[in-house]
Amino acid sequence: MTEPVVRPKALTIGLHPHAMDYSRLPDLDETQLTARIGAANDALRDTEFDITPCLVSASPDEAETEVRKLLADQRFDLVMIGGAVRALPEHTLLFERVINVVADAAPGIRFCFNTSPETTLDALRRVSASN
Repeated sequence: MTEPVVRPKALTIGLHPHAMDYSRLPDLDETQLTARIGAANDALRDTEFDITPCLVSASPDEAETEVRKLLADQRFDLVMIGGAVRALPEHTLLFERVINVVADAAPGIRFCFNTSPETTLDALRRVSASN
């Protein structure tokens, strides 16, 4: 009998498209970003990872509550935190809170970071390979 393949469990955390300020991004709108995130999540379904996407609000309190709930209910090997959460100065507190709740609730989890929805798989593979 063959053993079932156990895929690494990965949590992807990104800013919900409705929480973005598009005024500084003239070539991007909510519809486009939603489509890009959806396409990236669809592509992740048929990979070596078991993916759980989590799109958070810009509110650090709300994001912390949502991430904490996910981490209480499931165990993850990897977490990918998207660029909108970590790279925009107005989301510094959000990023700190997300990092700290993940580190507290999931000791030993591996962190990775993408540069766009389309590079999420690359980020996960990079960190998974270094294990």
